[in-house]
Amino acid sequence: MSKIRTAVIGAGKMGAIHAKVYSKIEECELIAIVDPDRKRAEKLATQYNCRALTECDSLPDQVDAVTIATPTILHRDLAVKFIEAGVAVMIEKPLAASVEQGREIVDLARQRGVVVGVGHSERCNPVVQAMKRLHIEPRFIEANRISPYPFRSIDVGVVLDVMIHDIDIILSLAASSVRKVDAVGVSVIGQHEDICSARITFENGCVANVTASRLALKTERKVRVFSRQAYLSLDFFKKEGIVIKADPNVNVVEWVRQHQQEEDFDFSEVNWPDLLHIEQLEITDAEPLRVEQQSFLRAVVDPSARPEVTGEEGLAALECAEMILASIKEHKWE
Repeated sequence: MSKIRTAVIGAGKMGAIHAKVYSKIEECELIAIVDPDRKRAEKLATQYNCRALTECDSLPDQVDAVTIATPTILHRDLAVKFIEAGVAVMIEKPLAASVEQGREIVDLARQRGVVVGVGHSERCNPVVQAMKRLHIEPRFIEANRISPYPFRSIDVGVVLDVMIHDIDIILSLAASSVRKVDAVGVSVIGQHEDICSARITFENGCVANVTASRLALKTERKVRVFSRQAYLSLDFFKKEGIVIKADPNVNVVEWVRQHQQEEDFDFSEVNWPDLLHIEQLEITDAEPLRVEQQSFLRAVVDPSARPEVTGEEGLAALECAEMILASIKEHKWE
């Protein structure tokens, strides 16, 4: 089978990472790097032995799939250009600059039968992949994603730049429509929010608390999940997690209940964690972006396959993000 011809639109940090991963995948051939900054495009193209272009007008006839890694405001126009030409697109998160633009991309792709993937690479984090294999049904989710100021992505706030990773993961776990959102956010450096805390309530009763900050003194990416089947404590940054499953701990709960009824029983020497059956989450280390791209490329050649995050899922994350942004405006600090 011939290789899938690919190109990367955007030679910035994310474009460079996508190009590097594409160059390592045997199933594809990296054709070109496109960036209005010719020197930047040429530098990356030389590194990966492909063409450097400053515009992509002629590119749709030469490729089967592209990754769009440009500023968010350009996503819609670029995606439409390639979708109309029948070229599959992987779009870096967020899907578009607005829900309207995102819906236009998704609707057009559906009409033309073109594959659209969205670059929520955190969904491909080995910890998230391991959690997915547990098939849990969460009732409460708590996510914290904080880091020092990145000095980039100033065209969007922390919700679309950072929190949207956890929004996507939470939506995939909750598997339900959003019923209500309450959020507060603070702008400190630029015109967009730098800190945000949101509470998302779903139709099935699941509740999620999400916090994101790009003004922290440290980097932390942690999620806790409570479900009927298990409790999970996950660290995306360290790529580790623990699982406390309900079934193996039934006897522990019953033991505590029985001794609570005994007036003379002394719990002062009992250490709760020592009683529990705790498992380390089985994690297979894999490069998230490679997992993401391979999933996307499979969907390009196999109609029965789908990208790790589809255009519809990217749109759902964007819709939830806009609900959070609307709530921030409603609760704006004076």
